[in-house]
Amino acid sequence: MGNLWDLQMMFGKLALAAIIGAAIGFERETHGQAAGLRTNILVCVGSCLLMMLSLHMESLYRHLDQTHSVVRLDPARIASYAIASMGFLGAGAIITGRGTVRGLTTAASLWIVTGMGLAVGAGYILPAVFSMAISLLILYGFRRIKPVFSRDEHTILTLKYDKMDKPLDQIKAILNDYAISIQFVNYRVEFPSEAVTYRLRLQSKENKPWGQIVKRLSESQGLQAITWEEGEVP
Repeated sequence: MGNLWDLQMMFGKLALAAIIGAAIGFERETHGQAAGLRTNILVCVGSCLLMMLSLHMESLYRHLDQTHSVVRLDPARIASYAIASMGFLGAGAIITGRGTVRGLTTAASLWIVTGMGLAVGAGYILPAVFSMAISLLILYGFRRIKPVFSRDEHTILTLKYDKMDKPLDQIKAILNDYAISIQFVNYRVEFPSEAVTYRLRLQSKENKPWGQIVKRLSESQGLQAITWEEGEVP
């Protein structure tokens, strides 16, 4: 009867770990992240299994006399390596762009899912469930609050004109209408065509109407080409 109860407890822990991983993974899945439902379930169940294995190995050799035996077991060793190994999955979830890093929240969710799985495996059930509740509150709640706090956006705007008519004043006036500040201007002239290229480093808040801005800039005389790209955070 005791063995059956222990087996039910083990299966129950693994099932709870799967539920916790699914709860976190579902939010990441709906947010369009690659490390979504399946990844979080596997991570949480795997970490739970490793924690159970670590505790089981300690119980297997608990009877040995440490004075005469060379066997030394640390129940936290496997768990610590499970946390350390999350660095590989976390690094794979992070995408680095020019001046931006995306996927940090997903990497953090994988890390805390590992911790919750280890907690379930160690029988630390209520703290694991409470951690899941806090994590979901942060992931869902803060996503709704985030648009309220607009972030700075850094952009590189490149404009090429067919002649040197000094259109910079007009460019500045258009950008100023949308509360976009110019941090730095690079200026290049091509001879003998006298074509001039401005490369401007801009700073603004998120969600600027770039379609309208480009339309107004395209109406300036002599404009040949216009490009903008994500800029590095200074």
